[in-house]
Amino acid sequence: MAKTVGPDCRQCRREGCKLFLKGERCTTKKCAFERRPVIPGQHGASRKRVTEYGTQLREKQKVKKAYGILEKQFRRYYEEAERMKGVTGENMLSLIERRLDNVIYRMGIGSSRSECRQIVNHGHITVNGKSVNIASYRVKAGDVIAVKENKKDLEMFKDLKGMKIVMPKWLEFNTETLTGKILDLPKREDIDLNIKEHLIIELYSR
Repeated sequence: MAKTVGPDCRQCRREGCKLFLKGERCTTKKCAFERRPVIPGQHGASRKRVTEYGTQLREKQKVKKAYGILEKQFRRYYEEAERMKGVTGENMLSLIERRLDNVIYRMGIGSSRSECRQIVNHGHITVNGKSVNIASYRVKAGDVIAVKENKKDLEMFKDLKGMKIVMPKWLEFNTETLTGKILDLPKREDIDLNIKEHLIIELYSR
């Protein structure tokens, strides 16, 4: 499992944008990026010159940190996307977006991707009626995602009942039954993160 040692909010400041790693905290005045939107470190505020390579690298790091993916795994997503028909950058983001931990985050089951990864790892989620505890499990259109019957009474899931959750059009989730469905595969316009994927492709194509 991808694990970064250090404050989550420091990563947002380093990448120059909100990665929503702390869930609800990121939408409040307590957000570190709102209070101090400069690169961390003694000379962070004075760092201005960035090379072309540096720009491409930061874009890749932004995606890796947002989704909690390590380099080896991220590279595999790129290589698989390159073999697919269509635009490589969009294919890569679609593959990453279909990770189970990201899907239940999009459904609102957890407040952050790291929390959702933990929910999956602890065996609280089923896919088509079968328990899945692999965060990187890739969903497909038609899959039914649900919270296990014997886990629905946990406090974290009780709070979901009756809530109105805004989610992408390729997903649906019933907060009463704690069951959702993959209606379609995610498209580029469904991904709300500010990502310039062509820079990542240029970096790997060097």
